[in-house]
Parts: sequence; C-alpha cells; structure tokens
Amino acid sequence: MVVCVSADAGVLGRVLRRLDGVGSVVNCADLTQLRALLSPSPGGSTSVVGPVTAPATPQGPVRWGELVVDQTAHLVTWRGDPLPLSRTERELLARLIGPPLVVWSYEQLCAFALGGADTAALQSTIKRLRRRLRGLPGGPQVHAVRGVGYRLDPPPRLNDH
Repeated sequence: MVVCVSADAGVLGRVLRRLDGVGSVVNCADLTQLRALLSPSPGGSTSVVGPVTAPATPQGPVRWGELVVDQTAHLVTWRGDPLPLSRTERELLARLIGPPLVVWSYEQLCAFALGGADTAALQSTIKRLRRRLRGLPGGPQVHAVRGVGYRLDPPPRLNDH
C-alpha cells in the first residue's frame, strides 16, 4: 500500500500511473487528514476515506437499494425506470454507491469520474447529480463531508419500507 499526501489531483494521477495497478494507494489531502485516518478519535465518525486504486472495469451493475448503475450498458435505473444522467454523473454515482460505501475524497472523485479535473468541476457535477436524485423517493442523497469529500448513506434495508 502506498500513501499519497497531496491535495493536487495531478500528483495523485502521476502516482497511479507509476504504480500501474500494482498496489493500492490511499490519498490524503494533508497530514491532518492522514493522522485522522491512521488514528481516528474514539468518539469520532466511523467513516473513512476510501483507498485510491486504479479504476477497475465494472464486473456488472452496481446497486444502491433500487438504484442500479450499469456502466457497461451506460444506463442508470431507479425502480426499473431509466434516469437521464450524463456520462460524468453516471461515473460519479457509480463510484459513490461503491462498494465500498465510504467517504470519497475530492481528489479521488476528480481522478476517477472527471479525469483529473479540478474540484470546481466536481462541485458542479455533484450539484447536478443531487438535483436529479432529489426526485427519487427514498433514493440516495449525496452528503458533503466538509474538507474531505462526499459520501452516501447505506441503502435502506428491505424491511425498512
């Protein structure tokens, strides 16, 4: 495992290219975030920043409750009905709904879903994605983790309806 401490998505991209999928990379924006990751506070949140690894080719659809993202078919459905999402929104949603269902850092999401674009582009895409997901009753909500990134809550269990 390699730890990359940098808020620059370009640095993360170079590290990932150099490793060429050989190992996993954990990215932290700064030393404070690294310290929090290595020794979480006892009363703190249990959310962790997801490890950065080279994006794998999807092995089938990714699910969050009744939301299905099928990257291969370029299709997102909610309760069987297609959702009109852009490629970038679809890739971002596929990353957020996991697995693993963790806090994804700004840098990780920029590297995976936006091809290394800046955080302003990420924020704009998140805003559009939130607007589209808002109309799904019981659907996922994108939550900001201030200073770190974004996450989703776990999907509802079947008996929670």
